[in-house]
Amino acid sequence: LIIVSLTISGILVFFIVPLAIVFFIYLTNVLLLVYQRNNELKADPLSDVWNSVRKTIASFWDIYARVWHGYELHGVENLPEGPGILVYYHGAIPIDYLYFLSRLFLWKKRLCLSVADHFVFRLPGLKLLLAVTGVIPGTREECLVALKNGYLVSISPGGVREALFSDESYQLIWGNRKGFAQVALEAKVPIIPMYTQNVREGYRMFKERRFFRRLYESTRLPFTPPYGGLPVKFRTYIGKPIPYDPNVTTEELVEKVCKGKFLFSFQTKTAVQALISKHQTIPGNMWKALLERFDKRRK
Repeated sequence: LIIVSLTISGILVFFIVPLAIVFFIYLTNVLLLVYQRNNELKADPLSDVWNSVRKTIASFWDIYARVWHGYELHGVENLPEGPGILVYYHGAIPIDYLYFLSRLFLWKKRLCLSVADHFVFRLPGLKLLLAVTGVIPGTREECLVALKNGYLVSISPGGVREALFSDESYQLIWGNRKGFAQVALEAKVPIIPMYTQNVREGYRMFKERRFFRRLYESTRLPFTPPYGGLPVKFRTYIGKPIPYDPNVTTEELVEKVCKGKFLFSFQTKTAVQALISKHQTIPGNMWKALLERFDKRRK
């Protein structure tokens, strides 16, 4: 009994926060269903009719972000007034991205549509939540329509693969993903890099990855469970945008995102990687990230 109790306690320590996040996400969907039924709503989930409940959801997650991760958002002034494509590094759990969406809506009353992996739409019981928060499959046509309608559209080129198999070295795992660059050129919109400091220190994947990598590549399903949940400091940084250039090719635009001509004083540094290099201790360290919660000198 003692061994079983210790085992269960150990599992809870490792997984209780990720499981709590899943619970709150499903609870949010239940509240949306109640709101929809009580108000007999049949409007488009992206319409302003849902803004009051969006504000409630955003407020809850923003409070959670402040309390648990001391969350900060920097560089909102770099977002264009009109449409654009946000490109970001994908942590083991994209909870930082949820924090960003919440604060953006509270500060700017702005909805950013989010490109998600296909497996997300197979998860039971989240249909309304995905629709109201603007999560889309991310086909070229859908992204172009969203940009044409003036929305910001966000994508992580590394996606689930980066979530599962990157680590505290914060390596970008993009492969040959170029679709976001092609969409940006067709829509004539800027690309904006984004990164959250310590996102891998908050939540991690287990080190043994060879088996899980083969399993993922054959099924495209994330079987590896994330663990962690330490209340480390999270800061999201939005870099300066790469403007639309009609003379640039898709390959050159991808290269600009990886080795771009922007990002504060690092004009010749990489873009997303430069955000990581500027704001992240590599390799990451959970305890240092936790102590940053008490560093009053750093803004």
